[in-house]
Amino acid sequence: NGKTAVMNITMVVKTKRAERTMKMESYSIGKEKSFIKILYPGKDKGITFLKIDNTMWQYVPRIEKTIKIPASMMLQSWMGSDFNNDDLVKESSISNDYTHNLLEETPDSFVLELLPRDEAAVVWGKIIMKVSKQYFLPTIVSYYDEENVLIRELAYTEVQQFGDRYYPTLWTMDPKEPEKEGHQTIIEIADAVFDQTVNESYFTKRALKRYSK
Repeated sequence: NGKTAVMNITMVVKTKRAERTMKMESYSIGKEKSFIKILYPGKDKGITFLKIDNTMWQYVPRIEKTIKIPASMMLQSWMGSDFNNDDLVKESSISNDYTHNLLEETPDSFVLELLPRDEAAVVWGKIIMKVSKQYFLPTIVSYYDEENVLIRELAYTEVQQFGDRYYPTLWTMDPKEPEKEGHQTIIEIADAVFDQTVNESYFTKRALKRYSK
């Protein structure tokens, strides 16, 4: 992800009954700090999110209130999608909170098994990750619960070059639970700039309201 990243993102959330599109911009420094602002649709415009380390806040302009996301809500859906709050908060924990075993190697990929460390506060019982040898990027990530049941699968495709960095621009999350049949969330990275200076003022609680406008 680089030392810093600025992205324009489109997210499409599909269910059996409906489909809706959201647009947002994202700013991040390393894996520790990130700021997201919703640009579209109008009813959600100005909602902002701040993540610092493992803590996350949300500002809702309609009620002019900043809300800290408690640990009990980490598995809840993020903005009605098939991603959850934990995905935003714990993105850095893949390397820290799991042991990594090479299950399989093919001419074009590695298949890794990630098992949580005993002391790790994580939600998944196991993650299976397929990694491209060409780009050393994940291509398919399968998430299992503690009962070894497949809960969801995330595919990373459409790798593009941004400067000297390759990055997947299409993320497709398919939930596997029976009650979520027909659901899907697609994230498209419309533009990305890595390793340029990002204003530190985005990463304070005051920024949630200030940059909401």
